[in-house]
Amino acid sequence: MSDNPAFEQIESEINENDVVLFMKGTPVFPQCGFSAAVVQVLNHVGVPFKGINVLEDMGVREGIKEYSSWPTIPQLYIKGEFIGGCDIVREMFETGELSQAFTDKGVELQEA
Repeated sequence: MSDNPAFEQIESEINENDVVLFMKGTPVFPQCGFSAAVVQVLNHVGVPFKGINVLEDMGVREGIKEYSSWPTIPQLYIKGEFIGGCDIVREMFETGELSQAFTDKGVELQEA
């Protein structure tokens, strides 16, 4: 990877949590429409996830973009694998691929 100091924190969050959303704001109070849309999808699917507010730490905010080689936030990870941003998550939700991805990776969905 890189010697970016934020990478260790980012990797730790991704490895310690089955589902992680790097977002602007929090799951309860998203601070951008794209983050809000992904939170809404995850809540609708019924998957527990950890939201990481990139607005609280500029190192993480810039580091996650470098870590994933993806230029935008939000970013969704399932069991350590980068899934994508808002458009990809929405598209996967609409086609049923998102729920399948959780099932394939052994992430239990809760009844909404």
